[in-house]
Amino acid sequence: MEANTRITGRLPAPFLTPGSSSFMDFLGDHAPELLPGNRPLPEVRGVVEAPHGTTIVAATFAGGVVLAGDRRATMGNVIAQRDIEKVFPADEYSAVGIAGTAGLAVEMVKLFQLELEHFEKVEGVQLSLEGKANRLSTMIRGNLGMAMQGLAVVPLFTGWDVDRGKGRIFSYDVTGGRSEEHGFAATGSGSVFARGALKKLYRADLTEEQAATAVVQALYDAADDDSATGGPDLARRIYPIVTVITDEGFRRLAESEVSDIARAVYDRRLQQPDGPRADVL
Repeated sequence: MEANTRITGRLPAPFLTPGSSSFMDFLGDHAPELLPGNRPLPEVRGVVEAPHGTTIVAATFAGGVVLAGDRRATMGNVIAQRDIEKVFPADEYSAVGIAGTAGLAVEMVKLFQLELEHFEKVEGVQLSLEGKANRLSTMIRGNLGMAMQGLAVVPLFTGWDVDRGKGRIFSYDVTGGRSEEHGFAATGSGSVFARGALKKLYRADLTEEQAATAVVQALYDAADDDSATGGPDLARRIYPIVTVITDEGFRRLAESEVSDIARAVYDRRLQQPDGPRADVL
């Protein structure tokens, strides 16, 4: 829907009609065909081949939460893209990492960002972190029709809870079911291996730097066993995206910072390629 003011100099009536503070409700009332879940789907036989993104990991620490994602997108057994971005700021104090059908996931993130911005402009305050998590759940549920055809989007949502004064993590299933994760979480095809790594690496007293190192190590371990997950690519200088959300807001680690962490993880693995020996545990 486009606001064309060239003819009359005024916004169209839908933009001037009082309504909900939800941008999705606004679209649903005035241009429902623009919502991703309302688009007509062609009859499809077999599996739809589209780029998929994995893997996303998150971990809390005393001052906030770290959210990170690898850079590989796959289409079947083919690497569709080596440097895709899967972690985005949702607003000043939250971020979302996407796993699943890449095109739909990026579109959903953009709509989610607009949803939060619209609410803040209309209401004059930000949604609570719980409210943001619930809004994302509703959006995922609206994509259920596409998910049933194999075009699923399963994100991780993280943020700094201003009211509780701590970082929090929320995971979702394809139906929009929401769960709060405590300590750490992972989603995507490599999530089983990443979660296994974080079980060994995570501690409640991690510092920000240690939490960032732990999630990069988890992505490295996931890439070691899951072909759809891309580990740090030192030759091409392609590194995971690592973000931190604290009481100061969202921050994406510079490539130089992530490079140093990735190289330290790589060097440690070279020294002990099969993991630590039992006699030194």
